[in-house]
Parts: sequence; structure tokens; C-alpha cells
Amino acid sequence: MGFKTGIVGMPNVGKSTLFNALTKTASAQAANFPFCTIEPNVGEVSVPDARLDTLAEIAGSAKIIPTRMAFVDIAGLVKGASKGEGLGNQFLANIRECDAIIHVLRCFEDDDITHVDGRVDPVIDAEVIETELMLADLESIDKRLVNLSRKIRGGDKDAVEQHDLLTRAKDAIESDKPARTVEITEDEQKAWTMLQLLSAKPVLYVCNVEEENAASGNAHSEAVAKMAAEQGAASVVISAAIEEEISQLDPEEASMFLEEMGLHEAGLDRLIKAGYTLLELETYFTVGPKEARAWTIHKGMFAPQAAGVIHGDFERGFIRAETIAYADFVENGGEQGAKEAGKMRAEGKTYVVKDGDVLHFLFNT
Repeated sequence: MGFKTGIVGMPNVGKSTLFNALTKTASAQAANFPFCTIEPNVGEVSVPDARLDTLAEIAGSAKIIPTRMAFVDIAGLVKGASKGEGLGNQFLANIRECDAIIHVLRCFEDDDITHVDGRVDPVIDAEVIETELMLADLESIDKRLVNLSRKIRGGDKDAVEQHDLLTRAKDAIESDKPARTVEITEDEQKAWTMLQLLSAKPVLYVCNVEEENAASGNAHSEAVAKMAAEQGAASVVISAAIEEEISQLDPEEASMFLEEMGLHEAGLDRLIKAGYTLLELETYFTVGPKEARAWTIHKGMFAPQAAGVIHGDFERGFIRAETIAYADFVENGGEQGAKEAGKMRAEGKTYVVKDGDVLHFLFNT
């Protein structure tokens, strides 16, 4: 199950610097956190999770395989992108293919780096990109509504549902609210996702600050945090300059450097974790002598669907899931100890997998 997060931003905000640091860091840590370039502007990065190392140590696993997330460095945006200005069409097409958006905002002052609009105001920058996404959605929605009207007259039930969802999205956008503010029921979620509306994508704001403000942020990042809170979104403070330096160091040197800067962990690790949270994802584990592996699922997923992430046959032939909570696995020294302590459970098709579960699936071939 692959998840793709687009990194967007206006020109000269540090977006590509962050992406390059991300890929270099991942490449340098290839032994435990594999990175691969899928295409020139896409990097696949492992999601940091200390639990996986702990499980592997307890089980004596020969190999550790983390779960991964893809990041896409999307072309810089300018005002008018919805009408094809700059690389607008490419920008919008790339966002459409992503599950979520990480929006890098310039929260630093530097006379040597020109802002495309001649000022530093991250909140206005965020509004510019949001507006372009909403304008592009409006144009797309109007075209789709015309086509759907014909299908509705022909009695197409799916067209009726799509028409309703698009109308609600249009009403929100015309009220100056992005499509992600529309309330969607669980039954409507699949059809809503299939619409691929740009302003429906979840957003994480990344505040790129000066090195000296990496630990505490500044007035610009505080303004972004306030804006994000009002939207029900999240924000992360990062210094692209620091991340670029860290990407050139070995793990021990990087740790010392972070300590000197008053930081507990690399900003990119926080960015990856925040992206994982943004997409409402969870992790379960499979553990054995050959490998300890993390698997990504959506929150609320049932056991058969979670098994299907490994292989479709696991879902189709699902019998049950032998389940041990992470804490029980660790406390009892592994699978056998947890079993003897009565901490291994047999769960059926209606079991909702929990974050950190250690699972073994039984299935018919």
C-alpha cells in the first residue's frame, strides 16, 4: 500500500532544499531506512518507528523492513497556476496524484533570497496556493456537473451520488472554503476520494525558519500555527538549512549537531511522522527470525483488509489473525512468552487492527 505526499510551495521557499535533504538523509541511512528514487522528483522514505527495532531485537530478526512513504517535489507555484501560468498545469496534475499535501512556507527573512511577490508573509502565500487549488476545482466541477446531468437523466445512480458530492464541494468553494471542509459520511468516502478534488487533499504546513529559530519558531511560524489551528490542520517548524547540513553527516555526527542546536530529533523525521498522521495511517508488524516488518494501513481497517496489504490471497482466504499487542510482546519477551502469558488472541473478520499490533495471519489458499 503506497502513499504519496506532494511537497508544494511558491518559488524560493526552501521546498526543493527540504526534498533534497530528505533524499540524501534516507540514502545515507540505507542500511536501516532504505530510500529509492522512483523518478527524478519522487523519493520513497522510511517512516521512523523505534518499535520496529525493539521487536527485531527481541525476535532476533535477521532483517528489518520499515514501512515507507513517497514524497513528490512538485514544481513551484505562482499566482495564476489554475489558468496554466508558470508550470501550473503540471503542478496541478502532480497534486491530483497525491494523497496529501505538505505545503512549505517561507518563514525566514533573507535579503539575498528574493520572494516572488517581494515580501515575506507565509499566511498570504498559503492563501495564494489554496485559492489556485479551489479555482482549478471549480472549473473541473462545473464541467463534470454538465456531463453528470446527462447520465442522471438516464437513471445512473452513481451519477446522482457524484452530482450531490460535487454540488456540496462547489457550495463550499464558492463560500471561500476548500473542499476538505465538506462533511462526508463513511458511506460516501470512496466516491468522494474518487473525485480527486485538489482542495479536498489534507494539508500539513511546514514552516521553514532560520537556523537560530529551529527549536522555538518565530513570529511567522506562530502566524501559520494559528492559521492551521483555525483550519483544523497541522504545522511543523523546520530549518531547511539545518536539514541540509544534517544530510551530509553520519548518524553520530548528526545526533551531536542536533543536540548543539537544542533539537531532540531531525525536522525531517518529524515531517515524515506528521505526514503519516496527516493521512490517518497506522502501523502493524509481522515479526519472525527472518524479518521484522512494518505494514501501513488506514485507521479503522478490519483484519482481512489489513492482511490484504501483504497479499490479496491473505484477504480472500482469511481465517483469523493471531494478535499480540506491542506492549505485551515486549513485556513477555516475544511471541512464545506472550502466548504462555495468555496475551495472544485469535481475532476474526470483524476485528479492527490497532496501531502496534503484532499479527500472524492464517488463511486458505
